[in-house]
Amino acid sequence: MSAPAVGVVAVDTDVHCVPSKLSDVVAHMDPYWRDYTTDGGVSLSPTQGGAYPPAIGPGGRPLSDVGELGERVLSPDGTDIAILTCTSTFQTNRNPYYEAALCRALNDWLLEHWQARDPRLRVAMVVPTLDVDAAVAEIHRIGSRPEVVTVLLPVRNDTRWGNVSNRPVLRAAAEHDLVVTLHAWGRAGQAPTSSGMTHSYLEDYLANGQIIAQGQLVSLVTEGVFAEFPGLRVTVAECGSTWLPTLLWRFDKDWKGVWREVPWVNRPPSEIVREHVRFTTAPIHLPSDPVQAREAIDLLGPELLMHAEDHPHDHGPGADRLAAVLNGDELAAVRGATAAAWYRLG
Repeated sequence: MSAPAVGVVAVDTDVHCVPSKLSDVVAHMDPYWRDYTTDGGVSLSPTQGGAYPPAIGPGGRPLSDVGELGERVLSPDGTDIAILTCTSTFQTNRNPYYEAALCRALNDWLLEHWQARDPRLRVAMVVPTLDVDAAVAEIHRIGSRPEVVTVLLPVRNDTRWGNVSNRPVLRAAAEHDLVVTLHAWGRAGQAPTSSGMTHSYLEDYLANGQIIAQGQLVSLVTEGVFAEFPGLRVTVAECGSTWLPTLLWRFDKDWKGVWREVPWVNRPPSEIVREHVRFTTAPIHLPSDPVQAREAIDLLGPELLMHAEDHPHDHGPGADRLAAVLNGDELAAVRGATAAAWYRLG
């Protein structure tokens, strides 16, 4: 890992923003797709306001104005750098050509409407999930820009990200030295459990961290992604993290018995994950007792954590419980130094 950028103290690795209306993004499309959205009555996903976790801040939804974001979210916390996360493309329709056009327009909107107006902001670029070639082309189009620091992928996808069919996307990210961020949510039409669809929002929400994110990590390791791309870095965002120790214990145990099936996994999976993966601190599930909370952090490893307010979501007291049990050096690392190195911020 490279040294932290000089002068970077506080980094927020997950700040949500959203277009106030689809026309804000459509303005960045060519005439054909502008007409397509108008004539077809295409709209933004109604779920972008967020039903859970509870939203805080004005309007109870991600902000749509860069000035208000800077004033109300970044400045009070003294944030030096914040990574913009916009998930408006996660639940787009099944037209792969429209999805590619929407992702391209949204990225230009993020760069021109947001980052260019506040130098503290960095961009998590979005890419289409239905067309691998289009995703690769979009990474090559803007992936070398210093304002772009990560490729944002929905943790819930039609196929696991470790699958060979998705390898070109990860290869393109690695070629541009971009972090890959697996963020909560995605295509709601895909069953989140091995036994089918969930039947309440609570079940669906829990599945992000308890089932889907864990499956994606197992996929990345067992299907040889990190063996093929030894410099690839992955962030798991808004999916929790304290489930990791038990997953890695079982992962190492079972790997010892069936390693012949995955010869490219030539060391304990726990070592691979700890080298290549980091987690945002929102949410983090810790017990209220400080001694027990510290034990949980020691099992997880504070070096794997990066601060995220996850504006505008309120995930409860986990972040405060975390800060209360970290020593000074650990707190500085979680607050900014780890992210500064991870994302090559400067």
